[in-house]
Amino acid sequence: MKTSFTPSNKGCKTPRTENLFGPTRFWVYLSIFCSTRVKKATLIKIKTIIKIFLKSHRIKMKRWFFSTNHKDIGTLYILTGIWRGILGARFSFLVRLELSGPGSYLGRDQIYNVVVTAHAILIIFFMVIPIAIGGFGNWFLPLILSCPDISFPRLNNFRFWLLPPAVVCLLISSIVERGAGTGWTAYPPLSRAMGHSGNCVDFVIFRLHLAGASSILGGVNFLVTFLNLRRREITFEKISLFVWAIIITVILLVLSLPVLAGGITILLLDRNINTSFFDPNGGGDPILFQHLFWFFGHPEVYALILPSFGIIRHTIIYLRGKKEVFGSLGIVYAIISIGLLGCVVWAHHMFTVGLDLDTRAYFTSATIVIAVPTGIKVFSWFASLYGSVIFWSSTILWVFGFLFLFVVGGVTGIVLRNRRLDISFHDTYYVVAHFHYVLRIGAVFGILCGATLWLPLLTGTILRFWYSAVIFLIMFVGVNLTFFPLHFLGLQGIPRRYRDYPDVFAFWNIIASFGSLLRLIALFLLICGFVEAFIAGRSGTQRSALRRSPEWRLGVPARHHTYTQRAVCFI
Repeated sequence: MKTSFTPSNKGCKTPRTENLFGPTRFWVYLSIFCSTRVKKATLIKIKTIIKIFLKSHRIKMKRWFFSTNHKDIGTLYILTGIWRGILGARFSFLVRLELSGPGSYLGRDQIYNVVVTAHAILIIFFMVIPIAIGGFGNWFLPLILSCPDISFPRLNNFRFWLLPPAVVCLLISSIVERGAGTGWTAYPPLSRAMGHSGNCVDFVIFRLHLAGASSILGGVNFLVTFLNLRRREITFEKISLFVWAIIITVILLVLSLPVLAGGITILLLDRNINTSFFDPNGGGDPILFQHLFWFFGHPEVYALILPSFGIIRHTIIYLRGKKEVFGSLGIVYAIISIGLLGCVVWAHHMFTVGLDLDTRAYFTSATIVIAVPTGIKVFSWFASLYGSVIFWSSTILWVFGFLFLFVVGGVTGIVLRNRRLDISFHDTYYVVAHFHYVLRIGAVFGILCGATLWLPLLTGTILRFWYSAVIFLIMFVGVNLTFFPLHFLGLQGIPRRYRDYPDVFAFWNIIASFGSLLRLIALFLLICGFVEAFIAGRSGTQRSALRRSPEWRLGVPARHHTYTQRAVCFI
């Protein structure tokens, strides 16, 4: 049996991104804009300038609003995810600004809780998931599987446009009434009418429904693409680890999101039509919501980090010059095991709610088992790097940073799996430090690793090595100064979601706030570096070994259309 494929060798009329921003054209547009005086800058002249810009670059708004091309939709996910990540980072800086010293800065406790809630939801649902799955998944899943596009392109476009209304609902929930200060978990009774009597929590629920529908549609789309459109000679054991990570992630989302949808729908009924599913006075049980939420929440936290595992695999094999990482098949089984075990350990978030002894013993044991496949992955990565000639670039720095952060977060996770210690550390800053090391910062470092690795493929440009190294150094120092002191605060019993504290704890909070400032500076420098690379048009790939992977064989940057038809099998 032979399989033939028809790549689009004729090119595409759509220009490459590296030609969109040239220094000459940039100054031409700037001079045209500046030459138009403010008094004469009528709507007609502004419209004329916009038409010239769009015509010269041949960019149609229809391409971006109604596109069915997986690369365009992936680019939209990445760009909008970056914007939402910047917004979430600003909320994070406000949190650290409030905690930089004893006393009040924001004024009220409710404002502080609203900022914390908005930060968590923006980073989890609107930054990490859209960029890792919607951005990189849309871009590279069809390229690696050698298929023309995602199975249902219009559905792919529709799921993207579900996110902007969800973001609007989130922002509205922060300014309506007193704002939604429930945290990203939205536990009742705080989220019921007695805790938030306005419509702010209702907007949060609508946001979760929209984002959940988007994730479910995307998950089904990716699964159908994986099963039906990949090259027939790519058997399961030959599939890239990045594809495996994306597929296991979307399976977790498809299985767990309907449970969350049911829980928040019941909460919506409790708030608006006076049902009592979560009200003890009416025979309900508020602990039921925690079970429903964490049955979704724990697979969700693995969905945040699993795509980064695949990105790290790609980076390691490219920069060490070999075909595969050490124990690649074992890593595949480890990822599958993590996905399965992640669905049956949700109650280790609930050790303080009064679970019986046998239940706590089961969830403690099941949680420690997850450390086995996780350790397999980590040791396989280190074994792949050990003894090899490493091509030093900015990408490998993000790999080492990710490994360090993930290992530190994993060690603190082993501590928290013990039910006795977890009861002591529950809702303290020790837990905050743990999930930031593993999920937030670990996942973000994985995304930045993928961005620096695939930037030539996405845009045809490349960052300067020394500039990227400086950004990595500032970011790495900043995140560790921000979150490592939280372990000490947690060990001293400081609870989370409190905006004030005794003066004796000011030292570690000042250090953490200074680290948050460094993170903000690194983020600003990173954006400036991307803009400078686009304007300068610095082209080139990082290494010829990149050509071994399918996504690099179709040109740099990738053409707008890569394959004109799916695989055709001849017998």
